[in-house]
Amino acid sequence: MSTAHILTFPALLMLLYIPSSDPVTVTTSKAKVEVHENTNAVLSCEFKTEKETNPRVEWKKRGKDVSYVYFDGDFTGPFKGRASIDGATMTLRGVTQKDSGAYHCEVTARQDKIKLGEVTVTLTVLVPPHAPSCEVPETVMRGFSAELRCKDKLSIPAATYSWYKDNKPLHIGSLPEINYTLDPKTGTLKFKAVSKSDEGQYRCEASNGVGAPKSCAGQHMKITEFELNMTIVIAIEVGAFLLLLSCCVAICLCCRRGCCRCCRKNKGETKQRTKTNYNPPDHLLNGIKS
Repeated sequence: MSTAHILTFPALLMLLYIPSSDPVTVTTSKAKVEVHENTNAVLSCEFKTEKETNPRVEWKKRGKDVSYVYFDGDFTGPFKGRASIDGATMTLRGVTQKDSGAYHCEVTARQDKIKLGEVTVTLTVLVPPHAPSCEVPETVMRGFSAELRCKDKLSIPAATYSWYKDNKPLHIGSLPEINYTLDPKTGTLKFKAVSKSDEGQYRCEASNGVGAPKSCAGQHMKITEFELNMTIVIAIEVGAFLLLLSCCVAICLCCRRGCCRCCRKNKGETKQRTKTNYNPPDHLLNGIKS
């Protein structure tokens, strides 16, 4: 065997055992990001390539449709002018609720064996409570049911609710003296049958742990007794009299025209009695005899 062959054979073995470089890989240091509204959000994206020295970086947001956030070296749409990128890590400034969603970082390395790598980062923008909308009935009759409603549609995560009567919290429970039910998730306060003691000023408070709780303005609920005033009594009496008078007039007209069987029968009997009981005068009878 020649010297050249002896020298090249070990070299070939060494080449076979040299580990190959890893293909393009894309990772994130934080897959779920939660930030408060109107603050900055950092979406981490890190990559390693095998050979490519100038990979292509793109960011997309997925929802009902896929839209570009960062494309061809620039930010697009609503992100233009309020975002920056360092390597592949993206920072969004002054985020709002509309920015919440799933973002995809894609890195393309054309010279690598595996040319595409991607990672997903989910952004949740936390929104503190807003003053909830409250519905409180102005007047409820004693013994009737009542329902008070409260809702804050803007807070993230969803708010939970508590009710106050005359600035005192209403408790949730099944105590004997409690005649209502309160659902802290829906904000609904229900009374099965209100009493005079339920009268007062009610307000609802929304909280979600992000910011300070917010309340709606207090609204007064009045409990009334069922009372008949003279106007209602007179109106009922007049209505009853007119109804009775109408019935009498209708019966009289019906009898006069013989519209009903009873009236026709009575009328026929009257005629028959008249015909049967008729007695002619004596002078007529004498004239007939002569």
